[in-house]
Amino acid sequence: MCGITGWVAFDQDLTRQGETVEAMTATLADRGPDESGVRLYRHGALGHRRLAVIDLPGGVQPMTTRTPEGEVTLVYSGETYNYLSLRDELVRRGHRFTSRSDTETVLRGYLEWGEAVAERLTGMYAFAVWDERQEKLVLVRDRMGVKPLYYHHTRDGLLFGSEPKAILANPAFPRRVDTGCLRELVGFTKAPGWSLWKDMHEVEPGTVLTVDRGGVREHTYWRLETAEHTDDAEATIARVAALLGEIVPQQLVSDVPQCVLLSGGLDSSAVTALAARHQQRSGEKPRTFAVDFAGYEDNFRPDELRETPDAPYIRDMVAHVGADHSDVVLDSGALLDPALRRAVVGARGMPIGLGDIDSSMLLLFRAIREQSTVALSGEFADELFGGYAWFHHPAARDADTFPWLAFQNTYTADRTEPLRPELRAALDIGGYVADEYAGAVAKVEHLPHEDAFERRMRTSSHLHITRLVRAMLDRKDRMSMATGLEVRVPFADHRLVSYVYNAPWALKTLDGREKGLLRQAVADLLPRSVTERVKSPYPSTQDTGYAVALQEQTRQVLADDSHPVFAVFDHTWARRAADADPASVTGAVRTGLERLLDFHVWADLYRPELILP
Repeated sequence: MCGITGWVAFDQDLTRQGETVEAMTATLADRGPDESGVRLYRHGALGHRRLAVIDLPGGVQPMTTRTPEGEVTLVYSGETYNYLSLRDELVRRGHRFTSRSDTETVLRGYLEWGEAVAERLTGMYAFAVWDERQEKLVLVRDRMGVKPLYYHHTRDGLLFGSEPKAILANPAFPRRVDTGCLRELVGFTKAPGWSLWKDMHEVEPGTVLTVDRGGVREHTYWRLETAEHTDDAEATIARVAALLGEIVPQQLVSDVPQCVLLSGGLDSSAVTALAARHQQRSGEKPRTFAVDFAGYEDNFRPDELRETPDAPYIRDMVAHVGADHSDVVLDSGALLDPALRRAVVGARGMPIGLGDIDSSMLLLFRAIREQSTVALSGEFADELFGGYAWFHHPAARDADTFPWLAFQNTYTADRTEPLRPELRAALDIGGYVADEYAGAVAKVEHLPHEDAFERRMRTSSHLHITRLVRAMLDRKDRMSMATGLEVRVPFADHRLVSYVYNAPWALKTLDGREKGLLRQAVADLLPRSVTERVKSPYPSTQDTGYAVALQEQTRQVLADDSHPVFAVFDHTWARRAADADPASVTGAVRTGLERLLDFHVWADLYRPELILP
């Protein structure tokens, strides 16, 4: 895993812009702590930060090959899991390799197939090719959007980077944020191509972007397609089990230490069991990690999101597979450290407001990175197999909006309440969400024989796979790469996604259970306690002292009325929340305080020009 950035400018000589390209590259140092490299051409420049995972000495980037017509240079982030079979095919076609890296396979694949190389890759990746032969830049992002990639049009070309901060490091980019940018931050529809910064965009998953003197063009090489599912229940279970049995071992290829993120839930336990089965065949002992909070299990209180703590199920799973397991135990004091919030906001690049959910993840990944470089995760299974509560809650399921927004609990109250009234009116979040929902639903293809309920559930599945999961993947990528940890996501394999997406809802909920299809596909690998466990979200601290500390930090922010945070947040709301009974600082109120504190840090870190009413 790595970080990439670059600059195309057809009216400038970029060989004179080495200092700026170096600065852009340096912003991605956390993503690639092992090596740094820059390649400058007259009209194209590429930068790379490397996290060495495969062929440590041979995968140095930018990677260049010379042809009679000119050089072709690649910067690449991610992993191509089928690179060995592609390499064999390229060797048969006459290519000669000088390394064992998947990076060289992608580069030589581009020489052989051009932009169509993207269609042959299985993995998670974002890469850029500067083709000096045609003075052309090619940007490619993986099918599911596991690896991020952003760009900005300039007057004579384009800037790009794995994260917005690489683009922000170029003086040509104006750091503006307006109401249009904030709508998605508040609305949480995960609009395709959105960035918090005005005139910056995300390369959409499954897309190739080309830039030359003729302009910028986009080509979609993969999309989620509707197809008839012809397998019966038994065959479907067997097919899912077979796909997972192929995918997980494929993602264990690495020249550095690796592990699995284990929560004791169905998804992470399935990945753990499959990894253990593969590793034990070669005499390896599986390595697992989990996050926990001091006193959490002993003092656990069930709530509307979590029925049980994770720890008992983690112990069952560790005993079942004989894992070498470590718990990373955190306390509220560590979670409330202002330096940690600053690190989280810097990693996310925007003020999300997830509080201890994000900060604990960053601390978890820091601890893991001391012992492993690669981790496998159960992310994507809930979106793919229908694990979230709102899939099964009639009011949320049947609402004509995004199900995760329709689902009502203490955390999903009015997200605009903490904002200044003038800004709330200008944002018109209700209208924005309605427009985004209509556009998203219009992209869903249905089969002629599907009844109203099946159409509804296909639509919901499509929204989760093409919208919500991208936010979850982005979070996991930013938190892990901020520590130099590569997290792989077996459930995001496009072969599995295409197959399960088209399975009827009755198959996904076999035996009337959420993720019933997945449960049956992996039941023989797991202890019964884990197989039967109800979905439980990522843990959050229940320490009452956490809310008290949030209020105190908010009072410190309130001391400076002129801070840019109050161009967005309502001072009166903040004062009321800061002075309220700490017992009432739960759910949406706590989230509002977290967002305010995040925005305060974000404005200090990135110094945006806010164009707001």
